[in-house]
Amino acid sequence: MSVIKILENEHVTKICAPMVRYSKLPFRQLVREFGTDITFTPMIIAEGFVQSEAARDNEFQTDEEDGPLIVQFAAKDPVIFSEASLLVYGKCAGVDINCGCPQRWAMEEGYGSHLIKKPELVAEMVSSAKRRITDPDFTISTKIRLLDDLRETVDLCRQIEAAGADFITVHGRTPKQRSEPVDLEAIKIIKESLNIPVIANGDIYTIDDAERVGEITKVDGVMSARGMLENPAMFFGYAKTPRECVKRYIEIAQLKEPRFMTFHHHLVFMLEKSLPKPKRKVFNNLRNKEAVLEFLSEHYFAQDE
Repeated sequence: MSVIKILENEHVTKICAPMVRYSKLPFRQLVREFGTDITFTPMIIAEGFVQSEAARDNEFQTDEEDGPLIVQFAAKDPVIFSEASLLVYGKCAGVDINCGCPQRWAMEEGYGSHLIKKPELVAEMVSSAKRRITDPDFTISTKIRLLDDLRETVDLCRQIEAAGADFITVHGRTPKQRSEPVDLEAIKIIKESLNIPVIANGDIYTIDDAERVGEITKVDGVMSARGMLENPAMFFGYAKTPRECVKRYIEIAQLKEPRFMTFHHHLVFMLEKSLPKPKRKVFNNLRNKEAVLEFLSEHYFAQDE
């Protein structure tokens, strides 16, 4: 089923956000098994992806079960973005332009949130990819943050829509905001101003959060990042990561995750609410997979829920 058909479903679509280092193939498989409808890759620098086969092999791994998947690119050149999109066409359901990353390095390089002040450039990247890839089921989308002026944000979104974007994800903060509450009213107004699907992002940690945001904003989908790291089964309604989810992640990672640091970090996030502080401190400082598995066997799986 295409991404657009999923977003047109009467139920709010549940989406795992692009996360540097974390939203890779093993984790994407896990969250799909626990209620997630659509997943994103981590942000990939389009220029390096186009220029280097090694970068492509390192940054993008997928398989036949890895769908529906959106590949997110950091891009600032229409030709480069369209070429990167062509390289992944046939291996994913769509591509996305990151116009929301607030990190200083990204903005200094002209990526991420820097682009929300360049609506014409974003629109040209969308239209360029649309011209190169005419498959109506292959989506071209953007993920943005809010500008200080909501009217300018709406204008940005309308230009992106007019360029042919299939949907827009809105993180409900400006680039300078970090812990301030997400502006759900702004997301609602953006949704009301467009004819394409809108996805809400920001401060979604539980299924109750997802349903509340969907009800207030009337968006077509909700996207979670940190909440999914802490609880990959959150969209199934679990308050914390269930034991079966931890077990399943280990099974998947044994086959598909060769990097110990990534394997360990995912488990650190998942077990944050399940291990008492002294045990959590020990677990967080383990240095190899064998020690992790031994610890879990003795201190987690052998214990009562």
